[in-house]
Amino acid sequence: MEPDATPGAAAGPPLSFGREPGVTLRLPCRPPYDWASLRAFLAKRAIFGVESAESGDQTYARTVCIGGRLGVVAVAFADDALHATLHGLDSSAAPEIARRLRRLFDCDADPAAITACLSRDPVLAGLVAARPGLRLPGAWDPFETGCRAILGQQISVSAAIRLAAKLVAAFGTKLPEPAGTLTHVFPMPAQLVEADVALALNMPRARGAAIRALAAAVLADPDLFAPAGTLEDAVLRFTAIRGIGPWTAQYVAMRALKLPDALPVGDVGLLRALETATGRPSPAALLARAEAWRPFRAYAAQHLWAADEVLPREE
Repeated sequence: MEPDATPGAAAGPPLSFGREPGVTLRLPCRPPYDWASLRAFLAKRAIFGVESAESGDQTYARTVCIGGRLGVVAVAFADDALHATLHGLDSSAAPEIARRLRRLFDCDADPAAITACLSRDPVLAGLVAARPGLRLPGAWDPFETGCRAILGQQISVSAAIRLAAKLVAAFGTKLPEPAGTLTHVFPMPAQLVEADVALALNMPRARGAAIRALAAAVLADPDLFAPAGTLEDAVLRFTAIRGIGPWTAQYVAMRALKLPDALPVGDVGLLRALETATGRPSPAALLARAEAWRPFRAYAAQHLWAADEVLPREE
């Protein structure tokens, strides 16, 4: 049965946006639910002007465009449920917003099944025990996630987020009035399909061309991000777009299509997290080991990324 999306009491500090009072949705999640880890993942990757997850504040907020209307959605977690407050948005948009939030925050995952599967691996068993209920972050907007994946090709997370903020400032749509640090909505495909992204962001022209190619693909096929029959189908769909390789395709399949078995083989963070005294595994060795993680390889990747982010780094 589909969990409900019912009005509830507001949670977290309210955002002031527009003249309309906020409508609040309550979205139940299967426990255990690791809100802290998921929010930390989003906070580290928050695009300035579009997202906000300030330290010390346990909410996550972002700008949105629903049915041509701009607004802000602020999310907090309490009592095994998300509490999402809508600002500047019509209450008729609540079902669509609830659907997107459930995808973004992975509300419908089965923690027991994931734990049972991944705990068969001795390394993952410890990671799963340390972070019960770790979720796989999804996507508010698949096109945005695709652009972010392209921007992140072969560079650090922090560098990719700086590029994303420049992209938003150059081509995004301004809110009618700011809501704190939230000022813009992420660009739509039509805003980027002919944009000189590489020049605006001072980055390789091939990467800018890839963003334009993705925008053109979305405009040509509104079902580009529709559910895929198999992971292989999804990877083929995205790698057919110029500038999108297997890593990017797997990452988009993982986050935008919510395919739980997606695995960006060769990702340096995954290989680093599995490093032992004898060295890091090769991508081929990772792929072979990951057979035991099916059908939840994407969740294994999320656990490994979470572990890698807390590893000490040489200065």
